[in-house]
Amino acid sequence: MATFAKKSFDTARYAAARPTYPRTLFDLILKYHEGDKRARWDMALDLGCGTGQATTELTHFKRVVGIDPSEKMLHGARTRVESLYPGSQQFRFVHSAAEDLSSFPDSSTDMAISAQAAHWFNWPKLWKELARVMRPGGSVAVWGYSEFRLTEHPSVTPLIHAYSQGSDPAKSLGPHWERPGRTIVDEHLQAIPDGNTLVPGMLSDFQRIYFTGDHHPNLPDPRPVILRTKTTWDGLLGYLRTFSSLHTYHEKYPQDLDDPYGDISVRFWKTLQEEVKREKGDVGTHVMVEWPLALILAKVA
Repeated sequence: MATFAKKSFDTARYAAARPTYPRTLFDLILKYHEGDKRARWDMALDLGCGTGQATTELTHFKRVVGIDPSEKMLHGARTRVESLYPGSQQFRFVHSAAEDLSSFPDSSTDMAISAQAAHWFNWPKLWKELARVMRPGGSVAVWGYSEFRLTEHPSVTPLIHAYSQGSDPAKSLGPHWERPGRTIVDEHLQAIPDGNTLVPGMLSDFQRIYFTGDHHPNLPDPRPVILRTKTTWDGLLGYLRTFSSLHTYHEKYPQDLDDPYGDISVRFWKTLQEEVKREKGDVGTHVMVEWPLALILAKVA
């Protein structure tokens, strides 16, 4: 997570190239929330809100607060809100760690979400804070997506894994991810504990849902993938360039940026295209990208 706060990290590129969460996901979360007769729609928190991609989807609530430890990310979030809802007073942002909710009164929050950030949190601390600030009948929804796949080209999956998770620090991004966060998200948030194990009786419901398709058959009851996008090959390269591990890699190997064949992300991108062309005869102009996604839903007792 520290990488995102660095002055050299390009948050605008990050915001533009990251996948957009489907409406299906938010509809499921909101339906889960309204399923409790005690549910209210006054206050929602987006923990680790980043550039506000999920924050701006919470318009059902009267007040929405995005919380993030990176001022650069918060600047991107405020810019996003102003572009979508000029002059809106519905949203505000707080520069803080997710675990520090001291600026919020007891029983003041109806929903807390986290999109692609929950793997960084100290959950023993956070569950205790959520137990304090959440109203009875309130909902918690956190999700994260793991290593991407090319939907129509499963043959390249080993190449993706070698690039993203290999052990050679000069040839792979694997050693350059921040741990244990990356491990937690790649293991589909299974390390995040049930809040009742830390605050007994806090939750009346806790469930894990895996939208992972056939990519991770060992997970219980996997559902079809819902996070996918059709993009150009240049769009895929833009996504590859948002990896925090790539930023860290270039801090260690700055000479890689001068490689005549392109930096490590470009070389990998070209390798993917070469494999697709070898298999299909043509790479085409567009490619379908998908991400296995894990969702945790919880209800406050």
